[in-house]
Amino acid sequence: MDESLMITESEKFLNQIEKERLDLTNLKNDFNDLESFLEIYELLKGNLDKLQEMKESMDESGYTAPFRSLNRYGSRVSEDVDFEELGEISRHNQIFRNKASAKKNSFDRVKYAISAHRIALGNLEEYAKIRCKDCKKSYRVSSFLDNGKVCKCGSSNFEFKINHSGVHRLEIIPYLPLSGNYMVLMSGLSSWGRESFKRVLNILKQQRRGVVKTVTPIVKYKENGRTITKRVPLDSEFADSYEEELRRRFGKGVRIERLEFHRTKPTIINDKHTCTNLALAYVKHAEDIVERHGEAIFEDKIKDLNNLKIYDEIIYSVNLEKPEFIDSSDLEDWRKDKINKTLEELGLIDKFGHLDRRLKKDLKEREKIKTKIFADIAPTLILWDISKYYLCTSQDRRKRYGSPFPYIRGDIDRQQRKVFQNPHTQVVNLLIDKEKEHILSVPDMDLLLHKKFKFEGKIKNLNIKLNYAAVGPAIVFTNSNYSIKEVSYAFKVGEKSIKREINNMKSIKKPNTKRSRDFIDLVKNKS
Repeated sequence: MDESLMITESEKFLNQIEKERLDLTNLKNDFNDLESFLEIYELLKGNLDKLQEMKESMDESGYTAPFRSLNRYGSRVSEDVDFEELGEISRHNQIFRNKASAKKNSFDRVKYAISAHRIALGNLEEYAKIRCKDCKKSYRVSSFLDNGKVCKCGSSNFEFKINHSGVHRLEIIPYLPLSGNYMVLMSGLSSWGRESFKRVLNILKQQRRGVVKTVTPIVKYKENGRTITKRVPLDSEFADSYEEELRRRFGKGVRIERLEFHRTKPTIINDKHTCTNLALAYVKHAEDIVERHGEAIFEDKIKDLNNLKIYDEIIYSVNLEKPEFIDSSDLEDWRKDKINKTLEELGLIDKFGHLDRRLKKDLKEREKIKTKIFADIAPTLILWDISKYYLCTSQDRRKRYGSPFPYIRGDIDRQQRKVFQNPHTQVVNLLIDKEKEHILSVPDMDLLLHKKFKFEGKIKNLNIKLNYAAVGPAIVFTNSNYSIKEVSYAFKVGEKSIKREINNMKSIKKPNTKRSRDFIDLVKNKS
């Protein structure tokens, strides 16, 4: 396909996605019909398939590095070229750069759109249970569609059920850049929203301890009577045995002058497009929460909200004024004088330009609310969702199936778990009070995640069937001061299920003697 036509087709399709508004309001009750849910899921899945085809075509056409040829040849001009031809050469270079820029922008939009669709589908996958009315077997949405909407018992009579204990947040789907318009969404963030966006990105990009990828020693050795200095790249397998490998290659007389260890530092979510999309969606959702409850929060925290509103109105209205008799260079001074004069008339500022004490305190309090509460709503929600995902899923499931967090690591190390240490208690209480959110403030969540990963290592290869949706709350209950009722409510799992998994976890012990280990191996080999 012609390059310009490929860009036109991709932009046309992405703009079409942007116009399609997903209506998810009817999905939040158990009585929603299955067809409505499948209509939304299949629309997103169809869009994703087409976007992936576009990406493959763009890959084949060199869209991954459109500036490479320009960088290689650049704008070098031979000294023999006439001065009159320089303008023509410059014009052609600009045309090629514009084309390369259009390729890059179009390819970026497609990649961000693909990532957004994966997040949306992951949430829908977690949200729904499709159950056969005849044999009562439940299916994941993807498995249900792969089976041709027919149960193994032969029935095609199904019902839609909400997976209440699943890790999902449908509220973020309308804010995902499904059309790849992430730059538009970013530009619309509030001042505290931009700060919140950075905080979420820092969480998702938290790096683990570096893993050695390659080792590059700089060595000196003798060859044919000459001393040779050489860089020798070695793979990670030689990280602990580089000296032996160098002696094997260059003899016993080789001398290492310097060592360079190249490390990889994978993040919690190892994909920049997914990180950006998740951060945007959670922050936009947080802005929606503030839109609904911001006024009530200010009323609770600020002493004189009325004076604060008057102050804001004066600042806003004066900054809109642009009188013709004032020169543009003097406009800012004129506005400042008018603001001070108006505030002085209302008694909000004295003749020395000092703000009223109460107003000054309220302005500081409002800024504190924005930075300490509003900006922490999105980080609090995503930390809870990720910790719940790790606690309530098996390692096998995290590796094999998609999730609301595409490219999330199967487990995280101590360095990465540090982001879970701050539970944002004030924000958690606000979300429970205002949004009726099912959430807990767990101070040692990083340690609980460590316990969960350790438990997974303990039961590895033991073929033990557990209810992982209840394993997470069981770990929280046994390692915190929360009652089983509070934990049950937060995780949306029955108290009986939690108690059952507590007993199961207590009974599981890894064999300590060689005889018992041999017996377990024998059982596994037979099965």
